[in-house]
Amino acid sequence: MMLDVINPATEAVICQIAEDDAKRVDTVVRLARAAFEDWRATSVPERQATLRKVANVIRAHADELAELETQNTGILLKDAKDRYLVRTAANFDFFADYIGQSSGQVFEQHPTYVTTVRREAIGVAGLIAPWNLPLALGSMKIAAAIAFGNACVIKPSEIAPLAVIRLVEIISEVLPKGLVGIVNGRGHITGSALVDHDLVDLISFTGGTETGQRIAAAAGAKLKPVTMELGGKSANIIFDSADLDRALDAALVSIYANNGQQCLAGSRILIHDTIADRFIAAFVERARKIRIGSPLDPLTQLGPVATAAQRDRMLTFFEEAVAQGALPLVGGQRAAGLDRGYFVEPLAVEAPSNDLGVCQEEIFGPFAVFIRFKDAEEAFRLANGTRFGLASYVWTQNLALAMEAQERLEAGVVWINTPVVREMRAPFGGYKQSGIGAQGGAACEAFYSREKTITLPRRIEGLPIERLGI
Repeated sequence: MMLDVINPATEAVICQIAEDDAKRVDTVVRLARAAFEDWRATSVPERQATLRKVANVIRAHADELAELETQNTGILLKDAKDRYLVRTAANFDFFADYIGQSSGQVFEQHPTYVTTVRREAIGVAGLIAPWNLPLALGSMKIAAAIAFGNACVIKPSEIAPLAVIRLVEIISEVLPKGLVGIVNGRGHITGSALVDHDLVDLISFTGGTETGQRIAAAAGAKLKPVTMELGGKSANIIFDSADLDRALDAALVSIYANNGQQCLAGSRILIHDTIADRFIAAFVERARKIRIGSPLDPLTQLGPVATAAQRDRMLTFFEEAVAQGALPLVGGQRAAGLDRGYFVEPLAVEAPSNDLGVCQEEIFGPFAVFIRFKDAEEAFRLANGTRFGLASYVWTQNLALAMEAQERLEAGVVWINTPVVREMRAPFGGYKQSGIGAQGGAACEAFYSREKTITLPRRIEGLPIERLGI
């Protein structure tokens, strides 16, 4: 079957790709398995050198990859070039550095034996990348998998496969044949075949919570380890002790950057009631001035969302929220003057309760929801009042309050007085239905390698073994 690949800024069909069935998946997985047998035996310096070659190849093709990413996803070209391609190459450099510093363990407490613990590669990793940041997030999985001695097969989203397809083509020039394979297609066809394949040893998925639940169940039936980076409904808590100018800038960035399509978006803005009126008024004034347009235009600040379904879903949520008593603040319709493309105005409402669907469901677009709180206790209750627990943002210049917040918030990542900062050495993962496991240096080492314990005697003399059958 052929699948259309669409440019969300123009609605034009860029090309078609063939959907890979179970037979094609089997071929790619077997090539990866064969490559693994040699790659697992390479030394750390050899793997480091190869990872650095991959990073350099990516930099040499950065403009081409950025243009494909923008064409296929609607990500602003300036962001694709200056942020996401930089991150894509840096992923390989990071893991090259990391494996050079990794170490095992030695236990010498026993008077007769010495025990060592080392880590070794597992096999073939099945990697399923999302459509919102295909290169930056997909490359993180590839770099981690091969850094620790594995082979891998990646399935990009059928919505946005083009940049990942090209990435695999160019990095294959400096990698052993088959070490990084790629398959294309929808989740229930290609993804299922990849997850179910007996020669795929572990699964890493980034995407929606419901899809992640199905993948985890299928992998669990075969006892395959999984990492799941799933949905979010992150709280952005703004106390009256915050630097309000910085908090305002960050609130806008946290929900409208990357066209609002970020799992870690600060989509619920919890605002102290003593500052709510002026903060919301300033937010709305700025949101109305956001420049919407072609992602190729360097002046554009908000491009299209990825699909028509995403656009329509946001507008439906807006209508339902207003019908349930939410106050419309900005947006609520398609962007004026843009007849083609999946463009919407920045959206924001003020909700009377955290129980509304617009406060509980991940909308995954440029849609902010304001909720007022009276004190810190209520803020923490509202922030934790969701099935998700990926990230939280806290704005306050009160150190004691900041310290209390980071303890009380049920989230895998808490950013205090800053928008998103990605520390690659630290784990990035979620609580509750936002995921299983994490991405990052040691977290990836724990997932993409396994421990082996080796015990040997200090000396043979004086260690008799019971002789049975004599």
